[in-house]
Amino acid sequence: MQSEIRNPKSEIASRRMFLGAAAGLTFAADMTVLNALKSPVLANELKKNDKRVILLWLAGGASQLETFDPKPGRPTGGPFKAIQTSVPGVQICELLPKLADRIGKYTAIIRGVDTGNGDHGSAARMMHLGRRDEPSIKYPDLGAVIARELGKADSQVPDYVSFYTATEGRGNAISQSGFLGARYGAMFLTEGNSPPNLRRLEEITDLDHQERADLRKLLSDRFARSRQSASLSSHNEAYSRVRGLMASEKLFDLSQEPTPMRDKYGPTLFAEQCLIARRLVEAGVPFVKVSRAWWDSHGQNFETHLELATELDHVMSTLLDDLQERGLLDHTLVITLSEFGRTPQINASLGRDHFASAWSVTLSGCGIKRGSVHGKSDEAGNTVIEGKVGAAQIFATIFQALGIDHQKNYHVGSRPLPLTDPGTQPIREVLA
Repeated sequence: MQSEIRNPKSEIASRRMFLGAAAGLTFAADMTVLNALKSPVLANELKKNDKRVILLWLAGGASQLETFDPKPGRPTGGPFKAIQTSVPGVQICELLPKLADRIGKYTAIIRGVDTGNGDHGSAARMMHLGRRDEPSIKYPDLGAVIARELGKADSQVPDYVSFYTATEGRGNAISQSGFLGARYGAMFLTEGNSPPNLRRLEEITDLDHQERADLRKLLSDRFARSRQSASLSSHNEAYSRVRGLMASEKLFDLSQEPTPMRDKYGPTLFAEQCLIARRLVEAGVPFVKVSRAWWDSHGQNFETHLELATELDHVMSTLLDDLQERGLLDHTLVITLSEFGRTPQINASLGRDHFASAWSVTLSGCGIKRGSVHGKSDEAGNTVIEGKVGAAQIFATIFQALGIDHQKNYHVGSRPLPLTDPGTQPIREVLA
C-alpha cells in the first residue's frame, strides 16, 4: 500500500482558507447583527424589553370607598354608587368610569391592605420603603431600588425622577436612597419644566461646548495612558452622565408633544407630569414618581374625591392607553399607592379620617394578571376578611412583576439585607 504523503504547505494554506472563511462568516454575522440593531423595529423591541415603573402617589391617603372598594347602601358608604367594571362581578366607585372600562384590560386591584399605621410620616415612609427603618440601617426606597436594579451605568437619562407639587412641600415628597448611596437618589421636580442647572449657559455656544468636551477628553486620555485610576474612571463616567442628562433636557419639554396628545391628557399639573412620566419611561428612565396631593379629606371628603378621583380616572386611563398604544405597557408597571386609606365612618365635618386597616392599591401593566382582584373587606369596610396583605407583600409583588428577586441580598458591611423582609411572599393571584 502506498503511504500517504503529507504536504505541510498545503495544510497551512487550507487552514488559512478555513480560518479566513470562518472570519468572513463571523464578520458577515456581526455585520448582520449590527445592521439589524440599526433597524428601528428591532431597536424599539430591545428598548421595550427594559422594565420601567411609574408610581402615582396619592399623597394624604385616598379613600378606598370612593375609588376601588365602594360600599354602597351602607350607612357609611357615602353618596356615590358602585359601577360594574369590565370584569364580571367586580365593581368600583362611579367616580372612576373610565378605569372601570379598563380594569380587565390593564389592572389588578389589591383590596384588604392592612398596615396598622395611620400616621402620615411613618406610614408614608413605610409605603415607600416596604418596611420600617431600623435604628442602625436606613433602607432605600422603592425608586432607589428600581434605579439600582433596572438602571444602567452608562445611561444618558436620569434613573429616578420624582414630581411633587410646590404646595405639597418636599417634606411629603419622600425619597431616600439609604445604604445604596446618593447615586440612586431622586431628581426632585416641582413643575414639568427642566431640572435646574441642566441647561447649557446661553453665553456658551454649541461650538464652545463641544470644543471644551474635546479638550477634556484629550487631556483625560493622555493622562490615562500611563495610569490605572479608579478615580479617573469614575470621573469620566460622571462627566459622560452629566452630558447625557444635559442632552435629555427635551424630555421635560411638553412643547415637544403634539397638541392633540397634550389635550388628551388635560391641562392640570398632575396630567402634565404624567405625560412627562410617559416621555421619561419611553426614553429609558427606570422609575418616575408623580405625586398628587390633597387626598387627606378629614373634611368634605365627598367634594374632595369628586374632584380628585375624577381627575385620577381621566389621567390614569389616558396614561394606560398611551403606554399600551406605544407598546410600552407590557414593560411598564403603573402603581397607585397611598400611605393609608380613609375610615368607613364619616365624621362631623363630612370627612373620613386616617384608616390603615382595610384599603386598596392597584398595579397595572408589566407582569400583572390583568382584571384580577385580591383580598376582601367586610360589608362595612372595617376589616379585612380575606387575603390580608401589608407593605412587604406589596413590594415583593412589585419586584416579582419586574423580574427582580425580592429576596436578593444587598450587603451593608458583613450583614446581608434582602430586598424584602425574610419570609415575605408576593401576591401570586395578581401576577401574570
